[in-house]
Amino acid sequence: MKVAFKVIVTILIAVYLLILSRYILFKYMTSADILNHFTLNFEPYGGFLEKHNFIPLKTIIYYLFFDWEHINLGIRLNNLIGNILGFIPFGFLFPLLSQRFQKLKVVVIVTFSLSLTFELLQLIFHFGSFDVDDLILNTIGGTLGYLPLKYLTMLFKNKNKSKVLIFKLILSILLIILLGILYM
Repeated sequence: MKVAFKVIVTILIAVYLLILSRYILFKYMTSADILNHFTLNFEPYGGFLEKHNFIPLKTIIYYLFFDWEHINLGIRLNNLIGNILGFIPFGFLFPLLSQRFQKLKVVVIVTFSLSLTFELLQLIFHFGSFDVDDLILNTIGGTLGYLPLKYLTMLFKNKNKSKVLIFKLILSILLIILLGILYM
């Protein structure tokens, strides 16, 4: 049961990462555009520094407090809440792979690393813009996803392990479906 559970969780994480990659890296691109974009280009292009945010909290503060005339609420919510929601499933699924991944510190570091990978891919391949605030928001999302798992682990500590695994698996599948629905 434990091996089958890990295989299913691994498949769920793979599906989740595909959905997340599509949402983060390729949300405005067709398949042909994606293929044409895969060229390493470190040459500066017009407005390079203006397009990216390397200052922590700059985008978050801007979306919360400034320019209400030009940026509608939907864009603000999509950026702020979307970055958090997008990483909640990862914070829940990743610790299910192994007992050693079930520490908050590990989840925070791995979530941050995954987010940094996406941001660097956007920077290098010009898929979008690098934003240090996305790292912050994504890491918050992964942490929020971990908290219900930690609660469930404490709640079912002495219960039958197979029932707990099945419950966690069903909840994981529902999270992936929800993410797919939100970002399609």
